Amino acid sequence: MNSEFELIAKTFQGLEEVLAKELTEIGATNIELGRRMVSFTGDKRMMYKANIALRTAIRILKPLKHFTAKDADDVYDAVKSIDWAEYMDEKTNFSVDAVVFSNEFRHSKFVAYRVKDAIVDYFREKTGERPSVRINNPDLRLNIHIAETQCTLSLDSSGESLHRRGYRQEQVEAPLNEVLAAGMILLSGWRGETDLIDPMCGSGTIPIEAALIARNIAPGIFRKEFGFEKWKDYDEELFQEVYHDDSEERPFHHTIYGYDINQYAYQIASNNVKAAGLNSCIKLAQRPFEEFERPAEKAIIITNPPYGERITTDDLLGFYKLIGQKFKHQFAGNTAWVLSYRDECFDQIGLKPSEKIFLYNGALECQFRKYELFDGKYNAFRSENPRPAFRTPKEERPYERKERKFESSVRSFRKDEKTFGRKDRDFRREDRKWERTDKDKDEKERSFRKSDRKPFERRDGGFRKAEGRTYEGKERKRKDEERKSFRGATSKFREQTSARPKPYENERPKRPNTDDGRPKRDVQFRYLHPKRRIEDTED
Repeated sequence: MNSEFELIAKTFQGLEEVLAKELTEIGATNIELGRRMVSFTGDKRMMYKANIALRTAIRILKPLKHFTAKDADDVYDAVKSIDWAEYMDEKTNFSVDAVVFSNEFRHSKFVAYRVKDAIVDYFREKTGERPSVRINNPDLRLNIHIAETQCTLSLDSSGESLHRRGYRQEQVEAPLNEVLAAGMILLSGWRGETDLIDPMCGSGTIPIEAALIARNIAPGIFRKEFGFEKWKDYDEELFQEVYHDDSEERPFHHTIYGYDINQYAYQIASNNVKAAGLNSCIKLAQRPFEEFERPAEKAIIITNPPYGERITTDDLLGFYKLIGQKFKHQFAGNTAWVLSYRDECFDQIGLKPSEKIFLYNGALECQFRKYELFDGKYNAFRSENPRPAFRTPKEERPYERKERKFESSVRSFRKDEKTFGRKDRDFRREDRKWERTDKDKDEKERSFRKSDRKPFERRDGGFRKAEGRTYEGKERKRKDEERKSFRGATSKFREQTSARPKPYENERPKRPNTDDGRPKRDVQFRYLHPKRRIEDTED
């Protein structure tokens, strides 16, 4: 039980160092950073704790085998050579998730099919029966990652993605991912020292994640189950011990404020906060950003305003200009962090950011910008407030970043560039000499063509007039008139059709009222253990 093994925590690009710092705090060892992942070692207790306590991890994987494969048959042979009876039997249903970055393997689903075939054939040869494949909620989730020819087959200990905390009852359009929201708060350096404000909170993701961080409540306590609970070597007693350990939780003496202009979003956020049992430290209100006022206490703003992709406003750039004005006049002396996508939106804020961090919100490469708001001149403010560094100095880091294969080749290529740089400059000088001679030839040819041109020959609007031939622009004028008449006819047709009443516009029946007068069911807490449920009902 105390034996350690390799584990991999998956995350979003830009949050690798935040995740490595979290792993250091919970006691993980041999931490190494990669691209959208952090590898570490630990025992079974560490695997359980990583799933429950990590805020910026999407999945926790347990590698079974590392191997090299040049085609799908090599993958099949490597997977079939594993002793699968140690992890499952013929009655276990499973699923395979494939992530492929390779020129040899073009289709990730085909790789998943070959892994499935290898497992099925293994049991068919051993017992004569085969396990079944199940996409939704399987007993065992497998993950295969292929980078060129390097393959890693892993068990998925998380089950569903860890961003599905379990407290979210409903959601608005385009909700912010919980892992990304927690990463934004941790990147800002806020740990509950001051009030926190989200003036565009939506379904309340940032306020809820901020409250969990401030009180140091593990985000995984809301989940109904994890993937490792269906494994053969699952230790129920050890998991209950890790799950019920609340010795590191702390009180929170400030307030988190969340505002939104939409009444529907306000109701959803209220239900989510109540389901998380955090009513005592989060205050929500339906309020437009135009009514934002200076907070009474020192505070920090962390927000994700709309940026015109899935959610937009009538005047997007004007709204960002309003954000800059409110920050400058109503939030001086505090700090604001804004996540957005478009540079033109940031330009409308009109303030100089002190820090820029690139993060991915789905497929969009966004920027998370920090604005230190102050009265007076910037130089005086910077002299009194030196810029704190979030990232730990390199010599103090307990973890190392994995060197990518192409980095060494790039460095060697740069060395070659330096050695051959002088030769390149010499060749460029010779090229310039040849360019000069080519220019002289071109000038002579142009002068010869001018002297050879016939008298009265000129170009007029793309049509040529010369002796014996006359092409006037009548055809061109006729085509222009046809285009103008066609455009006029189409615009007139659009005006007529838009003025027509739509079919059944005035005859559309109203939606029936479904309110039968019975009391609605109250939102329930998602805590699984009774201790916290009793505490929250008392609050």
